[in-house]
Amino acid sequence: MVCVIAGVLLAAGCVTNIEDTGPVPPKIGVQPVPELAARVPPDIAAAGEVVVGVNVPYQPNEYRDRHGAIVGFDIDLMDAVTAVLGIRARYTESAFEKIIPAVQAGTYDIGMSSITDTPEREQQVDFVTYFSAGVQWAQRTGDDIDPENACGKRVAVQATTVEHIEEVPAKSEACVAAGKDPIIIDAFDEQSSVTNALVLGQVDAMSADSPVTAYAIKQTDGKIEPAGPVFDAAPYGWAVAKGSPLAPVLRDAVQHLMDSGQYRQITENWGVQEGALGTSVINGARS
Repeated sequence: MVCVIAGVLLAAGCVTNIEDTGPVPPKIGVQPVPELAARVPPDIAAAGEVVVGVNVPYQPNEYRDRHGAIVGFDIDLMDAVTAVLGIRARYTESAFEKIIPAVQAGTYDIGMSSITDTPEREQQVDFVTYFSAGVQWAQRTGDDIDPENACGKRVAVQATTVEHIEEVPAKSEACVAAGKDPIIIDAFDEQSSVTNALVLGQVDAMSADSPVTAYAIKQTDGKIEPAGPVFDAAPYGWAVAKGSPLAPVLRDAVQHLMDSGQYRQITENWGVQEGALGTSVINGARS
């Protein structure tokens, strides 16, 4: 085996979810907003924290730095939101597919792991939107992969993501309907393994959310490049229990950051400003 750190191949005998690639941007200073803090649900206010389920690594949104701390764009934004609310976030690592069930069960107050807000997921939990991401394919540099005609190709995805459950299967079904070979879908538990498989030539392409693919391309030092345009833009959302009073509080806290310009600063710190939103809503899935 090889060990992957930040998508760069290193000779070793393990796989790690530490993806540190250099300095982490500094956090911005955020002050509590008393009128918003007063609306935090009493049990959370008493605890002084929200328990947030995250899946790492998914750089640059959430991953572990060289010290093992969970960092990233999502982390900085949630830390800013909880600062507005006068509480803190306690991050708990989880498998991606277990996050929404854990929110439903009350194990986590919030699920936050670059989760695309979809109509199907809205049947299980409520979402507070905070970012817009599309789908972006990547290929090894110099290859010629067309995401709209990848029949018979091997494509890597992270397990249980929209790319795994909806996007690539739909393209594969279109291939079969046209009398062509299906797409061979290789699903991995971690995004770093997806990138690694492409760099090693084990797959022909990868599909991931646009900020994740852009960051992977940047970190692999020219080994991979975009394949086709960004498409199917949809909002990321923080998942909370259906009907939870926490949803409108989170929405108004992130909206405060959007209106103040601090949200934009956080997106620019991580180089993901192309997906910045101007308005946060509850359940903003696009059918």
